[in-house]
Amino acid sequence: MDIIRTTRELQERADWVRAQGRKIALVPTMGALHPGHLSLIQCGREKADEIWVSIFVNPTQFNQPEDFEGYPRTFEVDAESCRAAGVDVIFAPTPDQLYPNGAQTWVEVGDLADPLCGASRPGHFRGVTTVVSKLFLAARPHVAVFGEKDFQQLAVIRRMTRDMGFGIEIVGGPTLREEDGLAMSSRNVRLGPRARKQAQVIIRAIRQAERNIAGGERSTASLLEAVHKTIEEASLASVDYAELRDPDSLTEAPGKLVGPTLLALAVNFAPDPDGQGAAVRLIDNRVLLQSRQTDGES
Repeated sequence: MDIIRTTRELQERADWVRAQGRKIALVPTMGALHPGHLSLIQCGREKADEIWVSIFVNPTQFNQPEDFEGYPRTFEVDAESCRAAGVDVIFAPTPDQLYPNGAQTWVEVGDLADPLCGASRPGHFRGVTTVVSKLFLAARPHVAVFGEKDFQQLAVIRRMTRDMGFGIEIVGGPTLREEDGLAMSSRNVRLGPRARKQAQVIIRAIRQAERNIAGGERSTASLLEAVHKTIEEASLASVDYAELRDPDSLTEAPGKLVGPTLLALAVNFAPDPDGQGAAVRLIDNRVLLQSRQTDGES
């Protein structure tokens, strides 16, 4: 496994691999790798001859400086995980490689980036699409893999890839969950013990919505009321957003659901009362009214 630090060296490696007729799959990450990331690596391995992982904590997608500073950085452990997973290349650039001095160029997607995380974190997706574009230009992959847990991000990147003509296949990897149902996230480790236990309300709220759907409920207002009520059972939790949207366009769902509908959640958790842990924002989702679930949850 090679660790590459510069864009030019990565581009030269990509040209060499492509000249041999071999396919490259890229898994962009910000590090702090967990089994969910490793499952994305496996997805990439099934699609290509070489699997590359980028590890870069992207400053332009954070709204709060403290969130950027507090994001876990575990490069040595991540590198060992990549090596064990059969990764061929880690791209771990310094910030100046992706944002040279005086950089002022941005890549933005329109309507898809406006609601949900786009509304609560202004500028977030501009940072995401800009850095992903730079990673695509550096790695020149045939395939790129992103997690379905970040549903809106996946939709935005697919739109950007089509619009920009990158010619890259975008693959969505299923959400992996902890034993208690919490979606795996690099942010989970920042939760205090009490907040970590309370974070189970997210999957409970999703399952409550599924039960209500199974019972015949189709009212958007009633479904969201039940979701809010479940999350409010956790004293450290506060809803950032809980919305029902079209899974393709991300437009608001009608007052009465008639087909597959995305339930998108973002929940803030405060530190434990004794000071353990940090303030953490977690997201999750589920497409309701479809024949089967896509992440193995019943």
